[in-house]
Amino acid sequence: MGGESTTHTAPRGTGAERIGSPLGQRLSGVAVALGLVLFLGGFAWGAVVYRPYTVPTTSMAPTIDAGDRVLAQRVDGGEIRRGDVVVFRDTNWVTNSDVVKRVVAVGGDTVGCCTDGKLTVNGRQIEEPYLPKGSLAEITDFPTVKVPEGRLFLLGDERQGSLDSTAHLTDAARGTVARGAVSARVDAVAWPMKGMLKTPTGFEALGTLSAPGPLRTIVVLIVVGAVLVLGGAAYGPVAGRLGRSRTRREPAGVH
Repeated sequence: MGGESTTHTAPRGTGAERIGSPLGQRLSGVAVALGLVLFLGGFAWGAVVYRPYTVPTTSMAPTIDAGDRVLAQRVDGGEIRRGDVVVFRDTNWVTNSDVVKRVVAVGGDTVGCCTDGKLTVNGRQIEEPYLPKGSLAEITDFPTVKVPEGRLFLLGDERQGSLDSTAHLTDAARGTVARGAVSARVDAVAWPMKGMLKTPTGFEALGTLSAPGPLRTIVVLIVVGAVLVLGGAAYGPVAGRLGRSRTRREPAGVH
């Protein structure tokens, strides 16, 4: 048949198409692997170091409100210092339940209230900015207490409604709690997200304060790990979309 011609187009999609560059693929794989290590490692570290607690009362308001979920670092009672918010268990206070209060005096201290409306420890007036605004350090005065060695004197930040050491002054231990009864130190309010507890600077003149736990570092590891995993996993789809976009912009030819 004269005058007829036939055109042939090369079949598309033959063979597996490589998405992105080889270097990009390798880097995305490394990012996902490293991200998983950081993400899972951060959660594992947090599970070993911290315990979650739900505080059922307002005795620590406004620092911790009723129903707040806190993260408390597992510590030995010997590590506790003035100003720490701690979790402890003492059957003379509550049976089969943990209690959350703030340590205001340790063994050897003399604590009393009030001088010009402020708590005194070893004769020093203590500034307590964590108390509810406009509230007194204590609603009623309590007698001066000499804290025995190895024990702690604890108060709630909401002094009016807190059943703390002042409610147990007639006990044999005069309201004090053994250091060994402490199981953890509260670092942060996790839910609602109020963040890390503020440093109790009012006790600095009496001695060294506790350093924050590794919670910030753990959070950074988890966030960085999540970003690396998501970023590495997104490389393939993003590179593929960019490749298709470039292909559509190229002029079609007949072969």
